[in-house]
Amino acid sequence: MIGALYSGISGLKANTSALAVIGDNIANVNTTGFKVTRVSFSNVFNSSLGQSRMQIGRGVTMSGMTSNWEAGVMETSANVTDMAINGEGMFIMRSSDGSSQYYTRAGKFEFDKDGYLVNPDGYQVQGYPIESGSLQPMAAITMPGGLSESSATDSITMELNLDSGASDGDIYETTISVYDSLGDIVELDFTFTRDSSASGWTYAVSSSSGTATLASASGVNTLAFNSDGELVPGSNDPASANHAITVTGLTPAADLALTWNFLDLAGATDGSVTGYSTDSVKIGQTQNGYPSGLLQGIGVDEDGIFTALYSNGTMLNFAQVALADFASYTGLAKQGGNLFVSSLASGQPSITMPNTAGVGAIAPSSLEMSNVDLATEFVELITSQRAFQANSKVITTSDEVLTELINIKR
Repeated sequence: MIGALYSGISGLKANTSALAVIGDNIANVNTTGFKVTRVSFSNVFNSSLGQSRMQIGRGVTMSGMTSNWEAGVMETSANVTDMAINGEGMFIMRSSDGSSQYYTRAGKFEFDKDGYLVNPDGYQVQGYPIESGSLQPMAAITMPGGLSESSATDSITMELNLDSGASDGDIYETTISVYDSLGDIVELDFTFTRDSSASGWTYAVSSSSGTATLASASGVNTLAFNSDGELVPGSNDPASANHAITVTGLTPAADLALTWNFLDLAGATDGSVTGYSTDSVKIGQTQNGYPSGLLQGIGVDEDGIFTALYSNGTMLNFAQVALADFASYTGLAKQGGNLFVSSLASGQPSITMPNTAGVGAIAPSSLEMSNVDLATEFVELITSQRAFQANSKVITTSDEVLTELINIKR
């Protein structure tokens, strides 16, 4: 009878622990990145009555807890730096002094006052800084500078038609804006003069600042066209049919050295400069310079690459988030705050970029919700409650039997 009492007590203890785990799961139904925990039980064997087939158990014990690492539902977020992982992998977090490293699925991040990308507890998100287009060793992700550098123009292109029916001496003028090394605008004024003897047009260029100079073999710059109106290299043009232009005297800015690029030569179906019998007109133009710009926003793509967007239209890739993969996610040790640390049971992390080496892609402006299923939890709650009640009945029944035994003497 005493043994039955202790069996009932073991059932009460085990199911009380199960109720605590279920309560924790339900409490975290709205916790970002939370993984539901399940309790496993095992029987307790204590003695046998002379024969191996007469084995009497001594109750139950909680043998362990395992986390379900199935991904939760993705919820859209208004914060561009919020991230979820669509697949395996965990974000890598470090304390500000670098002494501790943690892992998490909760991707609610933002930049702090010092420019570091952090979670709500101030731990810094780790990634690969990008400098000159190359990934650097893993470090904390930081906000780029608020002002982007200017870039001097070194290449221009114009989509242009020069009227083949124009009379000798007719002039067509157009202007294109370029940028010097300080980001100031320099206007280049092109003057095209019809010259039938050259089977096309000659041209000259001047600038609003400094002095513009054209490079050619004989000092005459010619655009010659064949009978189909297609641009061909003229006798005074470089073999590539690309014309070099320099602008000097731009103090304090550096001199400009740029090239007028012609997209197509003779034989191509379309050309950037043509000589058809229609009005002279500039249809389009491009140049690769730009002034300095102010930081306007941050973007993140599915590869976890952070891009800074500037007011001058430029975009700068400045970091890529790092992810850690584990041989056994169930072996990770919980630290609270949605953080985990590696253990002997989890193995050491394999650190890589998103969307590679078996880890998932990044879902920007999203958060992974808890994978708690309330319906399942309520069923588990009912089951544990009934098991607790049943074990309490074992205790009360054993007590009643003991009472009857004691009353035999009366």
